[in-house]
Amino acid sequence: MGNNLEFLETDFEKAEYLQNLLTNRATGKDSNDTDYVLLRKHFLSNPYTKKFVPGWIKTNRELSQFWEFIKYKYAHYAERRQFIWTELNPLLDFLESTEKFPAQDSISDTLLNFDEDSIHTMWQLALERKANDPEGAITISRSLLESVCKHILDEYSVEYNPDKTDLPELYKLTSKSLNLSPSQHTEEVFKQILGGCTSIVNGLGALRNRLGDAHGKGKQKTKPAERHAELAVNLAGSVALYLIETSNFNQRK
Repeated sequence: MGNNLEFLETDFEKAEYLQNLLTNRATGKDSNDTDYVLLRKHFLSNPYTKKFVPGWIKTNRELSQFWEFIKYKYAHYAERRQFIWTELNPLLDFLESTEKFPAQDSISDTLLNFDEDSIHTMWQLALERKANDPEGAITISRSLLESVCKHILDEYSVEYNPDKTDLPELYKLTSKSLNLSPSQHTEEVFKQILGGCTSIVNGLGALRNRLGDAHGKGKQKTKPAERHAELAVNLAGSVALYLIETSNFNQRK
């Protein structure tokens, strides 16, 4: 992003600014073309926001092209404003439903560098689904953590059964390989923190079995709420970040 956009912290704020740029240009006011080009590229380069970008933004690469489009489509300013607001509303709704928690950027960057093709994709899917598909988000969260553990165990040449070893056992093997097992430490505070991580992982497994979509349901189905998915996604991402950062640190020593 350019210097003019550095004050925008979230994608929701960037989308609102994009909407303002378009509205200003459509109503005869000054509008920064460089910012428009950068924001357009930003949202089109992300597969999860690209599908919410209106087609006319995809085809109008600069504000001058947008002006040629909008001035013939609607003659009045009020009509142009309403058109832009309506067209960008799906993107804003999506971004508002996936507001970031503090560590989200760090987790996204770490997972992208760790394994772009599969694990980072799972993380993005979990973020996307936590509002509209809590069950799916919970299931993906556990799968993400399982994959991170397997990747690390492979790097450390630790044997495990890829088809039968469940998440708690995978985490147990991984934490031991990374010297993160409570039994490997004598300081009580470290034992408590590391024991808490183990409890979180076990809880994620139990939450997925209870509320996720991995198993069939009876008549008395317990349906997870968005807050359950938010918890599962955030915990899985934080634990995954901790494991990867520890693995990277150990390899640099």
